[in-house]
Amino acid sequence: MGKPDPHQALRAALHEAGLRATPARMAVLQALQEAAAPLTHSEVVARLHGGAWDPATVFRNLVALVEAGFLRRTDVGDHVWRFELLDDEHEADAAAHEHAHFLCTECGEVTCMPQLELALPRGSRVPRSVRTREVRIQLQGRCDECR
Repeated sequence: MGKPDPHQALRAALHEAGLRATPARMAVLQALQEAAAPLTHSEVVARLHGGAWDPATVFRNLVALVEAGFLRRTDVGDHVWRFELLDDEHEADAAAHEHAHFLCTECGEVTCMPQLELALPRGSRVPRSVRTREVRIQLQGRCDECR
């Protein structure tokens, strides 16, 4: 009996979402699984060793994976789309996976900050979207390396 294929569940999830588990799509997902923070399109291309797939193919796969609910696309305030993998449960509700991001204004590094929570004092007059946590928290400043 051989070892189980670690990508079999991912292939099945892609098929269930109506997507083919192409080598390019699997490579894009693997690159994002290995990332510690959201990646730009260019960073994904670079992680795929530059020439393995053309940038247009990578971009089409990123968009398809966002539309199918495997990835979230976010802009942390610098007008650059970054992509990150949703958790292993393939959440249909991307808002349930929301967390804060920190953008270094010096080097552009983005860091996920899932431990950061927004606490509102009782009686705070804020928009409903803030009270129901339908907002994105994005911090900007200089990272420890750039200080």
